[in-house]
This record gives sequence, structure tokens and C-alpha cells, in this order.
Amino acid sequence: MSRVVVVGGGGTGIGRSIAQSFALDGEQVVIVGRRLDTLAGAATEIGDKAGAPVETISADLADPGQVDQLRQWVAERYGRVDVLVNAAGGNVDIGAKPPEIRGSARVAWSWQGNFRANVLTAVLLTEALRDLLASPGGRVVLISSIAAYRGSGTGSYAASKAALHPYAYDLAAALGSRDVTVNTVAPGYIEGTEFFGRGRRDQGQASRHTRRCRRRRAMAGIAGGPARDRADHPGERRRRTRSLTPFTDFSRTRRGR
Repeated sequence: MSRVVVVGGGGTGIGRSIAQSFALDGEQVVIVGRRLDTLAGAATEIGDKAGAPVETISADLADPGQVDQLRQWVAERYGRVDVLVNAAGGNVDIGAKPPEIRGSARVAWSWQGNFRANVLTAVLLTEALRDLLASPGGRVVLISSIAAYRGSGTGSYAASKAALHPYAYDLAAALGSRDVTVNTVAPGYIEGTEFFGRGRRDQGQASRHTRRCRRRRAMAGIAGGPARDRADHPGERRRRTRSLTPFTDFSRTRRGR
């Protein structure tokens, strides 16, 4: 029996690649995003490659009303969610034309916009679907960024991604008794995505772990199989609990590996 996989931000970039990976593995994939035409194009291409239909839901994941409608649709359609991937997000400082404002108003626009794009989209979707997560065996994945450790130049994007990490710990503690795992992946630079645009590259962020995150099986290693120990934050001890798996970081290497 195939699993139900919901991918927020599944129409482009990392989210689209993740959705395709699951579809090729025979899972029932639902991709969510704001742009209906982008979703339709992604669903068609992924469906053709996988030989199975991919469902789409057009919704602004920072809008509570639209997220509640999404939750109702998923509950009526499938009754459960086996894997939830939160890949929606972006950096308003590079992804949108800023308004003609200056001073504190410009700072507020940046911070509020990135909080909405990267935190609310993940938290609202997760909280809406948490009671539908398969128990046991549910999987939640939050796509963070290497910027959470190294900064993003303006502060607001990095801070918004960093906010996902303590949320993952709290969520894992709450869901661990149901044998639901929670992981955060912090990739570096990924070429060929709308996020960076043409020619924009930070040489310091390209690493072998970025390439590892590109591999088709990287996400399946987190979202598939029985609950087990995962790698946690560098410098912390590996946890011995079976179901509490709050953090996986692909952006750094451990010494000696």
C-alpha cells in the first residue's frame, strides 16, 4: 500500500525534486503551492515520469483559512498523512521587489515577510495535519537552510530558517509517543532553482553534503523505514531514544567522517 506524501512548496526547487522522488517510489504524492499553473506543470511532468497521477492543492500556506481548507480536503480524500515535507519558503529580500519604503518600515517588511514565508508556512501546515499523521510511522521533514548557521546577509531569512529548529525539537517531543519522527534538513546552495536566480552563487556554501542532499535517496533515508536514531546537531550527543528524532543536519560534516 502506497503512502500519502504531502509536500508543501512542491511545485518548484527542492520541494519539486522531493515530490518526484517519492512519486518514482510509488507513493501517492500531493504537492501544495500558491501558483496553480506552476503546480499543474510540475504534477504533469512528475506524473509522466512516475507513471502515476500527482495531486495538487493551490493554497497560500501562510493563510490560516486556506490551510484549514487544505486540511479538510486531505482528511476527506485520504484520512491520513504518512509523510509531510515542508519545503515552502523563500527570501523576500531577493525573491520579490521591495516596496518603496526606508528605515524601520523597510526592516519590518523584510523580517515579517521572511517569517511569513518560512515559518508560518511550515508551522501552519504541520499543525493543521498533525492529527492526521500516521501513528505509528508518520514522518515530518522541515527544510531549513545552511543560512541558519552562517547567516544570510540581511539576518531575516537566516533567523526565520533557524526558528524551525527549536520547533522541530518541541514537535518531536510531542509526537514521539506516537512513533512519529521529526527531522530538519539544512541544505546549502542548490543550482537550478528559482530561489537563487541565474548566476547567483555563494562558493562557500557548496559542499559534498549539498550534493548529498540532491541525491534522490537522501529524503527517503529520513522519511522511510522504521524509526531509529538519526544524526543530531553537530557537537551534541547522538540520541538513544527510538522515536524522538528531532534533528538531521546535512549542511555540516562530523570530524573524522
